[in-house]
Amino acid sequence: MIGLMKMWDSICERLKHHPERLAVARVLVENGLSVRNGKIFCNEIEIPTIRIAWVAKVDRRTVVETLRTIAADPRLRELFGQIRSAGLSLREIAKHLKLGVVEITPDDPRTVGILAGASSVIAAAGISIRQALVDDPELNPAPKLTLVTERRIPGDLIAEILKVKGVGKVSVY
Repeated sequence: MIGLMKMWDSICERLKHHPERLAVARVLVENGLSVRNGKIFCNEIEIPTIRIAWVAKVDRRTVVETLRTIAADPRLRELFGQIRSAGLSLREIAKHLKLGVVEITPDDPRTVGILAGASSVIAAAGISIRQALVDDPELNPAPKLTLVTERRIPGDLIAEILKVKGVGKVSVY
């Protein structure tokens, strides 16, 4: 168990002397890819190491060495063995499905209640939220909260969402 140390900090600590391996680990985490028995998986679909190498901008041997490092470290093995992909994001196809998208940029991503406050405003307007996607501030330097709604939200709700503590900017698509 990783315990009190944050997940990404724990990974960085173990791979700090190998920046190429850290790049591979970042690709794995950002894409929800697990490592089991020396292989990479997106849920139950095996992903070729060459594809990870291409995305991480390293050679295939570096990916293989990263997999060995993960297998040899009990904490990394446990962590990467349990990662699962969060699944489909409706954000990019919302327009085609006639759904609304609200993208919220926080003043401080560690502010408590941004998701609760924004979703309360939307729910009070009688609009159902189909999906909520939150970027991890440990992995993304400019994290956002994205809410996909059953329909486009009216313009007057933007002002209400902006009143939620911690909300810095609201974009509607």
